[in-house]
Amino acid sequence: MRYAHLLLLSFFFLCCRGSKMNISNTDWINDQTIYEVNLRQYTSDGTIASFRNHLPRLKEMGIGILWFMPIHPIGEINRKGELGSYYSVKDYFSVNPEFGTAEEFRSLVHEIHGMGMYVILDWVANHTACDNELVTTNPDWYTKNENQNFQPPSGTDWSDVYDLDFGQSGLRGYMTSAMEYWVREFDIDGFRCDVAGMVPSDFWETTIKKLNSIKPIFMLAEWEDPELLEKGFNADYNWSLYHILKEIASGHKEVSSIRNHFEKPTKSYSSNALKMNFLDNHDENSWNRIMIKHFGNKTYALSTMLFTLPGIPMIYSGQESKLSKQLKFFEKDTIRWRTYPDANFYKQLIGLRKTNPVFWSNNTNIEFLNGYHKDIVGYKRWDSDNIYFIIVNLSDQIQELKKELISHDLLIKDERSSGQSISGGGFIVYKAIND
Repeated sequence: MRYAHLLLLSFFFLCCRGSKMNISNTDWINDQTIYEVNLRQYTSDGTIASFRNHLPRLKEMGIGILWFMPIHPIGEINRKGELGSYYSVKDYFSVNPEFGTAEEFRSLVHEIHGMGMYVILDWVANHTACDNELVTTNPDWYTKNENQNFQPPSGTDWSDVYDLDFGQSGLRGYMTSAMEYWVREFDIDGFRCDVAGMVPSDFWETTIKKLNSIKPIFMLAEWEDPELLEKGFNADYNWSLYHILKEIASGHKEVSSIRNHFEKPTKSYSSNALKMNFLDNHDENSWNRIMIKHFGNKTYALSTMLFTLPGIPMIYSGQESKLSKQLKFFEKDTIRWRTYPDANFYKQLIGLRKTNPVFWSNNTNIEFLNGYHKDIVGYKRWDSDNIYFIIVNLSDQIQELKKELISHDLLIKDERSSGQSISGGGFIVYKAIND
């Protein structure tokens, strides 16, 4: 009955004129910073009610978009670990009772909006939990193996989920209606779409148009493919830059690789394509390495770079507290918050970005500087009004700065850098003095 009601509403929205997603109808994202919320591990009880207590400090830090990892009930059949994976969705229309109620989430969204922030939900369209009701009601909506049995997505070890078949038109209508439901009923502001490239791009194109007919939304693809942006996503992951930074940190790439990434791109993105820049996220933290240990004393220089490069920056839960452990993915493992030692550092970066439109998402102007040490990244950002110079030192030694550079207004720097030089692992941002 619920689905029939949603289909009628979907027909109404289909009749409305949908506009192709682009940066102009979501101008609110331009100066925002994304913050990924790992609700289960955020507080000792992992609930919506407890998370609300953190909203004032996140607002004070300058966070603009709260991205919640999936909040849906988690499958029990073939569950991994005691609590299971967020990404094994048992019911697309409900809130996981371990987190709270639908009304609590609706109230949370309302409070976040009242504080001038936005909410996006993590959405898993590619597969469902093995005990999602669709397995029984619509088994033809799933792919099957050679024995006609349900199967996980090809090439994965995701044994707790079944792969969906987007060749089925009924599935497409259902999934679109489910996404519309959260926009209409909870007033969320967009979605982060899990493994977006594993779902047909024409599905996203149609769905994004329908969602935009309800309200201008922000769509983030967990993938890296220009086609997804062409089909309506606002942004995708800057995975390639992230992996370059990891290889630089481990000594397997030269610092010049950063410049090459921008000047000699390997994929044909448009000049105004929006990428999400990050040093950490739930996948990297849980399955690979702790950010602060991997990037070491270069963490702050790299963070400054990611906040001043073209793109939209993202911070992961606990990053502001020097997250010092890999959070378990299928079990309870509360973040050790301490006294938020890096909150002021990120507040400074977020404030720099918010108050200087040259760093906003709708500006992609960048030019790299010559004549510096091979382990220094220097670049210029500009718009019609102002010019800025950013210098980050990824060596361990102090490096001298050019005289013509230090004559400009210094906006931010690390504690050890001076007016004449930049410390190892240091960063400096200047604003050019107009003649």
